[in-house]
Amino acid sequence: MAKENYIGRRKTSTARLYIKPGKGEFVVNDQPLEDFISTQARINVAKLPLEVTELDGTYDIKVTVRGGGVTGQAGAISLALARALDDLNEDVHDKLKAEGLLTRDDRMVERKKYGQPKARKKFQFSKR
Repeated sequence: MAKENYIGRRKTSTARLYIKPGKGEFVVNDQPLEDFISTQARINVAKLPLEVTELDGTYDIKVTVRGGGVTGQAGAISLALARALDDLNEDVHDKLKAEGLLTRDDRMVERKKYGQPKARKKFQFSKR
């Protein structure tokens, strides 16, 4: 049974994706994908599950994405889209799995430590 929406996360970005059969419209935060994400490389990342499964142009996709930067948002959209396609078409699971598109990238920014300017950077040491 198909769900109503699908969630994808990457770094601090969260994408909520709604999908239905249609002409291939891809809308992110009420803007076309190409207007919302300016770089072609990041557009390719967001659309990768459609390219891998060869389902480009068969679904209307609406995404609400919050938090993080453009790269994290593109990754979050990609994961949400992969989960949606996997749920709607049982025959594309192996293709998505082989490309690693169903795996959540759990890498996060390391926290800043006290007594240091950043997570690993140290203040300059002075001998005298």
